[in-house]
Amino acid sequence: RFRKSTIVLALILFMASIPIYFRLGSEFMPPLNEGVMMYMPTPLPGISVTEAERLMQIQDKIIKSFPEVERVFGKAGRAETATDPAPFSMMETTVVLKPESEWRKVPRWYSSFPELLQKPFRSVWRDRISYETLVSEMNEKLQFPGVTNAWTMPIKNRTDMLSTGIRTPVGIKIYGADLQEIEKIGLSAEAALKNLKGTRSVFAERVTGGYFLDFDLKRENLARYGLSVEDAEDVIVSAIGGENISTTVEGRERYPISVRYAREFREDTDALKRVLVPTPSGAQIPLAQLAEIKIIQGPAMIRDENGKLSGYVYVDIAGIDVGHYVEEAKQKVAASVHVPPGYSLSWSGQYENMIRVKKRLLVVIPITLCLIIFLIYMNTKSWIKTGIVLLAVPFSLIGAVWLLFILGYNVSIATWVGMIALMGLDAETGIFMLMYLDFSYQDALRAGKMNSAKDLEESIIHGAVKRIRPKMMTVMAAMLGLMPILWSQGTGADMMKRVAAPMVGGLLTSFLMELLVYPPVYSLWRSQQRKS
Repeated sequence: RFRKSTIVLALILFMASIPIYFRLGSEFMPPLNEGVMMYMPTPLPGISVTEAERLMQIQDKIIKSFPEVERVFGKAGRAETATDPAPFSMMETTVVLKPESEWRKVPRWYSSFPELLQKPFRSVWRDRISYETLVSEMNEKLQFPGVTNAWTMPIKNRTDMLSTGIRTPVGIKIYGADLQEIEKIGLSAEAALKNLKGTRSVFAERVTGGYFLDFDLKRENLARYGLSVEDAEDVIVSAIGGENISTTVEGRERYPISVRYAREFREDTDALKRVLVPTPSGAQIPLAQLAEIKIIQGPAMIRDENGKLSGYVYVDIAGIDVGHYVEEAKQKVAASVHVPPGYSLSWSGQYENMIRVKKRLLVVIPITLCLIIFLIYMNTKSWIKTGIVLLAVPFSLIGAVWLLFILGYNVSIATWVGMIALMGLDAETGIFMLMYLDFSYQDALRAGKMNSAKDLEESIIHGAVKRIRPKMMTVMAAMLGLMPILWSQGTGADMMKRVAAPMVGGLLTSFLMELLVYPPVYSLWRSQQRKS
């Protein structure tokens, strides 16, 4: 009776969902709680071994004081490998967390219930502090002068660093020819992003901030005492730097024996000036008479990418999605940071992966739609019927978008996987609905009961309403099978929820809209067909 009004109302609902979609955040992958977190503080370059050790012990002690932490292990610098060129300013602390059931409780409306009655409500309203709250509390307590914090997880960190080289969710890569200019641009970007909403911490690499002890040998003085450059360098290498002279074997274990001066004879430049160099005549000459000893600054590590020197700016974010943050950050950096000719900025981290996935989805989704259209046409042999079946796609997107919005999920590769799967389910339910309408219509034709508009209406009612039970069973079997995933809380549930959410919401609205909108559309088509 209200065919056109029903169709217009469905279009309005679809159009109303478009602004909601653009309000959803965007990210590469949803946060996957690994049960272990990685704390990566970045002090300024030039930190000594003893200071790095002292700082890490203090940090580990603070982290271990949280009741949710089981154990802590920190590392500064690099291991004996060329694949991890990490300076002392790159610290990594692995924090193993206890099971979430042992975390601190948060008061809920059901907290006064007996323990047995509380369990059903915990799957919906958790009564433990969240991972984000725990990270926020740790970040507040771990504030040290000259140290910038970054929080991630071990597997996620390794994946991000292998794919982009950036260990934080967002990063800026600065390319150019001069390291000092790259550092200047990085410091300007750091200052611009420090107070931006969503920034938890930002740190620009001090690419020229390394400290080096330089021995400038005086060749005329060396010649006066009958010494060569090699003689002086041998003392510098062995007495000050240390030299392996042998190996001790302890059972199956082997340890190198290194010999050098005690710390008090080499702990500052004044002590180094008093280091004695033996001459062929047997005299002992202070090193100060043979070389000028000074501390100079230079690049602690030189990065090279795409044929140019590069420097990184690490940005850790909280309370905001990557997509919206980078959009605002780009505007802020463009307005505040001067980039000279010959230099360029590239936004990286998860954002780089997200852009790469978007480009791939621009190919995958049209191919998926074309395959669905082809299969539907091969089944129906009618472009009009194919178009009617494809109405399920926008109908399902209404529920998918609104459920993502209600649950507070961002659009990610996981949600797009769910939406692509939803398209296939939509085609199935749409064909199922159209099949019953066609069966009812053809049965009425064969029985000679298609003589008026009333007969057409009766056949559509028979196909759409009187056979609602099998249609409901088809949709409910798929939808209810996914519902437990939305309530799961184990490891990996964060990602699976993003896959299941658009499918559950989309199937619900697709089912309702098909029952309400397919009959009017089918009625208009058959009425027009009968008139012609």
